[in-house]
Amino acid sequence: MESRRHPPSPYVADRAMLAEATDLMARFGGNAACEAAARADRSRDLGNVLHFCRWRQVERLVALLSECEVRGTVH
Repeated sequence: MESRRHPPSPYVADRAMLAEATDLMARFGGNAACEAAARADRSRDLGNVLHFCRWRQVERLVALLSECEVRGTVH
């Protein structure tokens, strides 16, 4: 029997991260993940590691929220 492995779910640190992801999706549509990546790159260039990591997490969350397929358990 072949087991299916799903990629790990993204880490959602707080409500603000979810709000940032949904705000980017509302403002940038299909380009929301690219915008989050650009913000992460800008933060990295400025040497702000915390914001870099946060925007990368937002980028992954946007990608997850954009998927049509449900992951994990549905309650």
